[in-house]
Amino acid sequence: MVKPIIAPSILSADFSNLGCECHKMFKLRADWVHIDVMDGHFVPNLTMGPPIISSLRKAVPRGEKDGQATHFFDCHMMVANPEQWVPEVAEAGGDQYTFHYEATKDPVKLVELIKSHGLKAACAIKPGTSVEVLYPLAEKLDMALVMTVEPGFGGQKFMADMMPKVEALRAKFPNLDIQVDGGLGKETIGVAADAGANVIVAGSSVFGAKDPGEVIRYLRDTVENAQRKAKAKPKPNL
Repeated sequence: MVKPIIAPSILSADFSNLGCECHKMFKLRADWVHIDVMDGHFVPNLTMGPPIISSLRKAVPRGEKDGQATHFFDCHMMVANPEQWVPEVAEAGGDQYTFHYEATKDPVKLVELIKSHGLKAACAIKPGTSVEVLYPLAEKLDMALVMTVEPGFGGQKFMADMMPKVEALRAKFPNLDIQVDGGLGKETIGVAADAGANVIVAGSSVFGAKDPGEVIRYLRDTVENAQRKAKAKPKPNL
């Protein structure tokens, strides 16, 4: 069974203090930090790029605990030409490269390129894209991302009508990491976890909280509880 993974999005962090913000999240037992790279073309906003990832990697070096890599950088590439940036993100110290299905003409070739640079490969779909486009790719992916807002800006309202996509992916690919991104917090995590999402991106709900560690624990506990319920649920007779 896939494990719960909580990935605070540093798009909601203090940009003047990103290194310390990342360290804080990991000390509060976040599994990953989620780094939103936007180019002003695929989405209208412009954020950070490989130079920022490189600076963060120097400030937050990779480590290891219980045989697992720590300080994982989950790079969400909202860019018009995702092939262009793979070598630079790998060199900068990214760990996972999430491209958008809508931004490439050859997703299979892009997955191969990503993995050839030592990165984990993930594919994201926007709300208007059918989940079925991910089915031929899923066996090659380390993770699938179902956007629960339109990509490009933080602080948007969670789109619960995206949950059938998550349910469909989980039913077909029980061992695949499935991420949801956009509007996740205490009020919305329940439906996402029940649908089968195990990788939770949360920005303002974590960084804007009085007790970010409590929110991270709540998100993880909710995913774990949903997984226990799913495991205990009787299997239908075929």
